[in-house]
Amino acid sequence: MFDNLSEKLDKALHVLKGQGSITEVNVAETLKEVRRALLDADVNFKIAKDFTNRVKENAMGQNVLTSLQPGQLMVKLVKDELTQLMGGDTAGINLSGNPSVILMSGLEGSGKTTFSGKLANYLKTKKSKNPLLVACDVYRPAAIDQLKVVGDQIGVEVFSDVGNNNPVEISQHAVAYAKQNGFNVVIVDTAGRLAVDEAMMTEIENIHKAIKPEETLFVVDSMTGQDAVNTAKTFNDRLNFDGVILTKLDGDTRGGAAISIKSVVNKPIKFIGTGEKMEAIDVFHPSRMADRILGMGDVVSLVERAQEQFDEEEARKLQKKIAKNQFGFDDFLKQIQQVKKMGNMKDLIGMIPGASKAMKDVDIDDDAFKGIEAIIHSMTPEERSKPSVINASRKKRIGKGSGTSVQEVNQLMKQFEQMSKMMKMMQGGGGRKMMQAMKGMR
Repeated sequence: MFDNLSEKLDKALHVLKGQGSITEVNVAETLKEVRRALLDADVNFKIAKDFTNRVKENAMGQNVLTSLQPGQLMVKLVKDELTQLMGGDTAGINLSGNPSVILMSGLEGSGKTTFSGKLANYLKTKKSKNPLLVACDVYRPAAIDQLKVVGDQIGVEVFSDVGNNNPVEISQHAVAYAKQNGFNVVIVDTAGRLAVDEAMMTEIENIHKAIKPEETLFVVDSMTGQDAVNTAKTFNDRLNFDGVILTKLDGDTRGGAAISIKSVVNKPIKFIGTGEKMEAIDVFHPSRMADRILGMGDVVSLVERAQEQFDEEEARKLQKKIAKNQFGFDDFLKQIQQVKKMGNMKDLIGMIPGASKAMKDVDIDDDAFKGIEAIIHSMTPEERSKPSVINASRKKRIGKGSGTSVQEVNQLMKQFEQMSKMMKMMQGGGGRKMMQAMKGMR
């Protein structure tokens, strides 16, 4: 996500990061490169030009040239302007209705049905809501079945008015059903439509008028770039939607839609899709995204994801095991499962400051832990609880059983040993000593 843009912005700002003297000439040259980077990311020319003009005005206004740290100040100005361009503040979702009705709109193939499921799962697990999914796509073959599969996956009921081919009536019946059966959120999945398809656009307008949703969301595939922005404008002119959802941000996207859609339709990006799993949904934070684009990472989101998977009871049990030197491979496996729940590895690494740049040429597989899990599963219960019993012949058997080599088993054993030592150190006063040592390294 945004890898190319991040790399080009980093190169553009390189001179101003203290690599040479700062002059009005190289500030202008840098901003020219910044504009070029934005254009390459499929940002509209006028938006890119206005962006760099505003940065230049702010730079001259804040005396960047005479600043003690001109490079850092310039990066901050670019970051602040990027944040504003993408919406400034984080936009929440309106759940004030009883039930709260959310209407999903967008083009065919934008990932609307899948994201309806992700949103339902998010509201159910993070907001303690009882959502109802509504199948209003009566045109696409198997669209209703697809939504039912998604609903089964996340344990959310799907309303489909069997035999009724009128989406306006289906949506009205669904809201009435939700009121009668205690659902407090209704998510209406509509048919994908072309912006130029007048009949379909009129239909979604009629659904909108009939159910008066608290939230009308426009779902857009971020990989379509500038076309997505133009389509959003057409939909907004007809529906006056409340917010945008960007899907497929985990793909090879240039990022132009994310950066410029707010300034074109003046509606906030509310959520982003970051993978195929039902949990791969994030609230969109413009400031955090600007940090990531500029290679500063997103530690806040990383910590939030870790806290979501944190189980206090399990943590207490783990502490006792470490204190008694009883930390084994079963415990190690549990830690891996928690990390996997946090999201795909590439996305997590992108949240660590500097890591995305350092590992840009490394292909990080989502199944990065597959080999480790296979090795642990090939161990006997005794070997997992007492790693010290694993000798050369056992390693050979474990390697054969897991489809790995003895060297890979040895490598895991070594890493496990180092991790155990570090955990033991953190248990005692070592944690404090490590923190003090790190402070001294600043």
